[in-house]
Amino acid sequence: MNELAPLIADLALILICAGVMTLVFKKLKQPLVLGYIVAGFIAGPHFALTPSVVDSASVHVWSEIGVIFLLFALGLEFSFKKIMKAGGPAIITTLVIIFGMIVLGYLVGSAFGWSKMDALFLGGMICMSSTTIIYKAFEDLGLSKKRFTGLVMSVLILEDILAVVLMVVLSTVAVSSNFEGGELVRSIGKLAFFLVLWLVVGIYLVPLFLRKARDLMNDETLLVVSLGLCFLMVVVAAKTGFSAAFGAFIMGSILAETLEAEHIEKLVKPVKDLFGAIFFVSVGMMVDPAMIAQYWLPILIITLTVIIGQPLFAMGGVLLSGQPLKTAVQSGFSLSQIGEFSFIIATLGVSLGVTSDFLYPIVVAVSVVTIFLTPYMIRLAEPAYAAINKALPQKVSAFLEDYSQASAPSATKDSAWKMYLGEIARMTIINGIIALAICIIGFGVLHPLAVEWIPGIWANVVTAVVLLAVMSPFLRAVAVKKSRGSKVFDALWESDRANHAPLFASMVIRYAIAIGFTFYVLARLFHFSVILILLLAMVLGVFMFFNKWTKRSYKRLEQTFITNLTSREKRAEYLGEKKPEYASRLLDKDLHLVSYDIPPEVEWSGKELRELNFGKRFGVHVVSILRGKRRINIPKATDRLFPHDQIQVIGTDKDLEAFGSALQKCQGELPEDFSASEMVLRRMNIGEGSPFLGRTLPESGIRNHYHCLVAGIEKPDGTLLVPSASLPFEQGDVLWVVGEHADLDTLLAL
Repeated sequence: MNELAPLIADLALILICAGVMTLVFKKLKQPLVLGYIVAGFIAGPHFALTPSVVDSASVHVWSEIGVIFLLFALGLEFSFKKIMKAGGPAIITTLVIIFGMIVLGYLVGSAFGWSKMDALFLGGMICMSSTTIIYKAFEDLGLSKKRFTGLVMSVLILEDILAVVLMVVLSTVAVSSNFEGGELVRSIGKLAFFLVLWLVVGIYLVPLFLRKARDLMNDETLLVVSLGLCFLMVVVAAKTGFSAAFGAFIMGSILAETLEAEHIEKLVKPVKDLFGAIFFVSVGMMVDPAMIAQYWLPILIITLTVIIGQPLFAMGGVLLSGQPLKTAVQSGFSLSQIGEFSFIIATLGVSLGVTSDFLYPIVVAVSVVTIFLTPYMIRLAEPAYAAINKALPQKVSAFLEDYSQASAPSATKDSAWKMYLGEIARMTIINGIIALAICIIGFGVLHPLAVEWIPGIWANVVTAVVLLAVMSPFLRAVAVKKSRGSKVFDALWESDRANHAPLFASMVIRYAIAIGFTFYVLARLFHFSVILILLLAMVLGVFMFFNKWTKRSYKRLEQTFITNLTSREKRAEYLGEKKPEYASRLLDKDLHLVSYDIPPEVEWSGKELRELNFGKRFGVHVVSILRGKRRINIPKATDRLFPHDQIQVIGTDKDLEAFGSALQKCQGELPEDFSASEMVLRRMNIGEGSPFLGRTLPESGIRNHYHCLVAGIEKPDGTLLVPSASLPFEQGDVLWVVGEHADLDTLLAL
């Protein structure tokens, strides 16, 4: 008999331990993550009562795959538009927590005499709260609908995003072993460059590819293609000096903007759960009780640092953002633990070989303790707020209340200048990065090939022509887009003569940036005088920037990108899953857009809108009718409502309340006596004096006049016939009739 491979035996042990522990922790109503860690400890080398994993190196590889899937799934749940929707309070709170806890963790690690890398990674490990643990705690405690929970979840989303960025920065610092500010700035610049480039190119190409291949996709192929794209980005990220987890997160974020995002998320979830479980089990395998006993004091101090530091920094950030004291206390006490990302950052330190052996089990122990305490900390928020509010001096309480009211968002719109500068900044950065990437690829790949295949100076000429032709749409956007002819620019130009100079200066600066790219390409390829190259660059710039082909090309690229970026939201609006953009503007006019489902039993079903006359009766107006996958916008008066339609209605609060009440009343109620509507089957003999003798089924009126149904006709010889509209009833026939009791009694009495 063939010997079983060690990896298969190890996998069997891991999954058996994980399965048993998840059942136990499910029964105890504890987080499954803790169950996986305990399972890893049982299957690890430090627990002598059970067999241990043999091939730990292979398990480590599997755990790295688990990290990739965890970050890929996180990216699928994430959308960059969520950052914009998170709002100022969430952004301010997140930044305060992360920077505060990193500094605090570094100081605590340094106080223990640990190395700079250990102290720095400790700060990174304790600055992230656990999204899954907090979400589950909110559900278990019935707090999901509370005001502060929305802020907490927004903070957690931003923490997850910044955790990925932090991993990249820590990796760069660990590899270079350099804490200089210049190195960090270069790392962040490189991160921003590739982040923007991959997202822009990915959001342009990936949805386009999935749309073209949609007819060939089933669940199996979609899963394989999605995971293939994920690992392709993992390889690309690794080749450019980033972590594999960062690449997985980026591809997940790109796929999150596609129409297939929810479907991919469902397909990937079982795979993510499996490999994620292996990752958390591998975390438990590194728990050494002897080391925990040896470092019990650091574990205790770091636990207190998390339990005290996280709430304090969170409360400070929430208060700084202008939220009430109660919201600050509730949010702070909810963010009092460390979780999944602490393990991932710890694993990163181990894989890079820059952290000490004792740091991993210490962080795991701290995480286990703080996770167990999470529900109790959340419950403690209310009495803590009462105690803090009572202990605060009256002046401080009044100041916090005034500050909260003063920080409330105002109804004033952004200035035209702010809008204009924001638009040209985004446009210049994005198109500039794309142009720079084209230059890098051109000089790194195209030019060497041209030199090899084309003799003499013509290789440089071909390279210059190709590069400038490909770059021209993006350089044109940098130079002339959002200039004369755009609404914001024209509004600023016409509103005040003082705006002319800065607007003209912005045009000159943008034109100079675009000419700079052209000058760079020509200077790299041709050794002419600087003045000659500059003049040539300016002439080529005028030709490229005001050429109709470049304008059409960029417009087509931009339209495709915007369509891909917004298609998921547009589909949600089309299907009524998300309110349209104009709904938020109605609030300024005290109008609301509300969706209602038309129940099957409502009296309005089947009637035309002009018959229902909602405008005159209730003061509301039907904007759209959603019927399955069909959407009827601004329906006509002759359009009808059908059961299961969803209608979007505009009106004031008062009118909508009256409309909703009328809809509720029209649905009817269940009868008190169900027996009256009971359907029964009875026999009816066609005798010599029967009024139905010689009549056909339609002539008898059994269905139309007596509301009964002839289910079958039994002939004297016992043959049962299906009722026919053309055959008359004969003497001796037996009709099997179905109907309600009262209707059958009336019929049989004839």
